[in-house]
Amino acid sequence: MERGLEAIEKVTGARPAGYRSPAWDMSPHTIDFLLEYHFTYDSSLMANDFQLYWCRKGDQWSIDTPFFFGEPTSLVEVPVTWWLDDFPPSEFVWQAQRINPGLYSPSHVYELWSSEFDYMYENVPGGVYNIAFHPQVSGRGNRIVVLEKLINHMKSQEGVRFERIGDYVQRWLVSQKKEGASAER
Repeated sequence: MERGLEAIEKVTGARPAGYRSPAWDMSPHTIDFLLEYHFTYDSSLMANDFQLYWCRKGDQWSIDTPFFFGEPTSLVEVPVTWWLDDFPPSEFVWQAQRINPGLYSPSHVYELWSSEFDYMYENVPGGVYNIAFHPQVSGRGNRIVVLEKLINHMKSQEGVRFERIGDYVQRWLVSQKKEGASAER
């Protein structure tokens, strides 16, 4: 973690404020590490599709007892969802016990993404629409066209803004302070 942060700071001049775990696979210790290294937000969890929330640590679950919610932290979660990841609908992956069929048509991917956006726009005021892009997936010709079409669709809606996640998180944190809803409970 330290070497990665140093490398990013050396290249960009700033430390990252946010983190996204590879394949959204977090360990029981990830949140502690992110807090230790002063991250503001994570984008690896899926407890809500379009609204930020406070990450928790110490959640416990099993197949035969009720879910136990852990303690909220000061780490903000910018939620992700498999629906808004370019890899599953686009890429074919074969493994011994499972196949990700992928290879959906670009029009199908557009339908998935635009319908998710339309739902959020109509039902989640101030929601965040957070797509995971992989350059080797969405960086291809027909997928760039789909992305352009999606952006144009979004831009046609009143009040939509495009911004960096860190800026959105900062605005959300200010709104939480005004509402008195800090993570320090």
